[in-house]
Formats: sequence, structure tokens, C-alpha cells
Amino acid sequence: MTEMSAEKTVEVARAKADELPESVTEFPEPERLLLHMPVDVRNVSLVVLAILASLFVLQWARAVFIPIMLSVLFSYAFSPLINWLEIKRVPRWLSSAVLLLGLLGAMLLGAYSLRVEAGQLVEALPAAAQKLGQALKSSPGKTDSALETVQKAAAQIEQATRDSAATTGPNRGATRVVIEAARFNIKNYLWTGTVGLMTLIGQVTVVVFLTYFLMLSGDTFRRKLIKLAGPSLSRKKVTLQALHEISGQIQRYLQVQLLTSLLVGILTGLALLALGLDNAAVWGVVAGVLNMVPYVGSLITAAASALVAFLQFGSINMALAVGSASVVIHTLVGNLLTPWLTSRASRLSPVAVFMGLLVWGWLWGVWGLLLGIPILMIVKSVCDRIEDLKPIGEFLGS
Repeated sequence: MTEMSAEKTVEVARAKADELPESVTEFPEPERLLLHMPVDVRNVSLVVLAILASLFVLQWARAVFIPIMLSVLFSYAFSPLINWLEIKRVPRWLSSAVLLLGLLGAMLLGAYSLRVEAGQLVEALPAAAQKLGQALKSSPGKTDSALETVQKAAAQIEQATRDSAATTGPNRGATRVVIEAARFNIKNYLWTGTVGLMTLIGQVTVVVFLTYFLMLSGDTFRRKLIKLAGPSLSRKKVTLQALHEISGQIQRYLQVQLLTSLLVGILTGLALLALGLDNAAVWGVVAGVLNMVPYVGSLITAAASALVAFLQFGSINMALAVGSASVVIHTLVGNLLTPWLTSRASRLSPVAVFMGLLVWGWLWGVWGLLLGIPILMIVKSVCDRIEDLKPIGEFLGS
């Protein structure tokens, strides 16, 4: 009875369900939730692709971009002097040519006068490194490393094998293989050095001529850039303001670098001379030149001078003293004076500067470290005056 009543109940329920309209039996679909993205994904993708393409082009064509950027930098540095001479009735072509020839002559004369001392330093570096390694190996309380233990064991096994072969005679079927080092071929080294020297001379020639033509053009090139901005007067005004700001910031930055490099060179030369290091004048010049390369130049100067000091004095303490003196000078000038002067010359954030130097150093090596900050100044000046790029300018700003 129970089973029959249950079956009747199910049949009655099905009949009632069939009698209901479709609107009641069908459940409404839940509303779909749509996420409204604040940023257009397509535009972001296009920007990322454009950035990657730009990085590829900058890396691929760096042999073209680096001389151009160096020429622009030098033309900005020398423009005030050329303009002043033009006011004094000196033609631009004459003042530009005399200035560039004078600089090249001074560089060649300085290199020629320091050639003997520089050659001695270059020859002393390998000997200093070898002597330092021997001193570290012979230091008291030093235990052999795992690699040295394996090398000693391999030498003992090889010696035991030779003794056994000498007593038992040569083994049949065994072939002794002797690996000889490749013979020294001076032609390869001469060819490599000649190609490198010719490449350097070619790049220097391109930079000199391009700098000369940029200085000779004066404001002509700037007026052409203003015309490219369009017929609108507001655009021309914005372009003119950006060019003036770029010119002023780069000139002030170069003045800061020249002042700090000169100060670092003088202080380093005097400090190393007081410590008794030979060729202190050469080290002063090297420290001043490498100071223009952020972060890396000071480390190279400190390491190389400490190595040569160890070779001269034979004492690790003197090597540490020389290296510490170089590091202290670069730290005081680089962390106290240079940031203060640079902040007055530009409005770049230290974080943006560090990140920019990493990127440009990865792209162009040492030249990227040298040109990274001026390029960031140019990018910030342009972004500050374009509405869509103002967030980038705010990110780069201090």
C-alpha cells in the first residue's frame, strides 16, 4: 500500500508540473558579472611591443646612436663658448675648428707624455695579481680548499702511474696522448689590435666631424625642430621651451661632471702621492676620467690602484690603505657633493637615475653609463610637455 501511494504521489506531482507554464518551470539565468578594466589591454600591449622594439633597435644600431649622442653632448657642452666667441666677431667655423683641434691636440699630448708611466702600470697589473694570489695562499692559518685537495690528489695519482709504468715497462695497446698548447702567433694579435684601433679611430673621426657640424649650425637645427612641431603657435612654444630646458640641463650637468671629476682627480693624486705610490699623477688622471662613469669608475680605480700598491710595497695593509683612500674620496665627492649639484642641475629621482643607468648600461655598456643621465634628462623634458606622457615625467622626477 505504501509503495502504491508513493507512486500515485509522484504521478500527481508530474501532472501538476506539466500543467505549469514554461515561464515558471524554467529558472532564469544569473546575470553575468563584467569587470570594467580601467586600462585598455590592447593599448597596453601595443605600448609594451613598442618598448621592446625600441630596445631592440637601440641595441642593434648602437654603433650609430652612440656617436650621435656623444656629438650632441659635446655640442651642448661647447655651445656657450662658441656663442660667446661669435659675439666677439669670431666666425663659428673658425672657433669650432680651433676648439676641436685644440682638444684633440691636448688629448694626444697628454697621452704621449704619460705613455711610459701608463705602460709600466699595464705591465705591472698581471704581476701584482699573481703576487697577491701567492700572498693569500701563503697566509697563516689558511687551509686547503676542496679544489686544491683534488688537484694534489690528481698529481699524486699521476706520479704513481708514471712510477708504475717505469718499473713494468710500456703497456701494449696503450697510446699516450700529449696535448700541446697552440703556438703563439703574433700575426693574430697584431691583426686584432689593428682592427680595434682602426674602429676606434673611425668612431672618433665620426664624433669629431658630427660635433663640428652641429656647432657650426648653431640655432639652425633648433629652428628646424621647431618647424617640425607643426603650424600651431602653442606647439612651437612648447617645443622651444623643451629645447631650452634640455640645453640648460645638459650644460649644467656637464659642468657638474667636469667640476667633480677635476676635484676627484686632484684629491686622488695628492692622496696617493702622500702614501708614496709611484705614478700618482697618472692615477689622478685615471680617477678623474673614470669618475664620469657612474658607480663603475670608482670601483675600477680603487681595485687597480690597490693592486699596484701591493706590487710596489709588498704589503696587503698598504694596498688596503691605497684602495680605501680612493674609495673615501669617491664616496665623499660622489655621495655628498655630486648629488647636491646634480639635483640643482636636473630634477631627476635617484631611483629613476639608478634604474636608467642599469638599462642603458645593459644596452650600450660603458657608453650607456656615460650617456644614461643626459638621455633621461631629455626624456623627462619631453614627457613633461606631452599630456599623455606626463605620468612618465612624474615618475622620473624627484
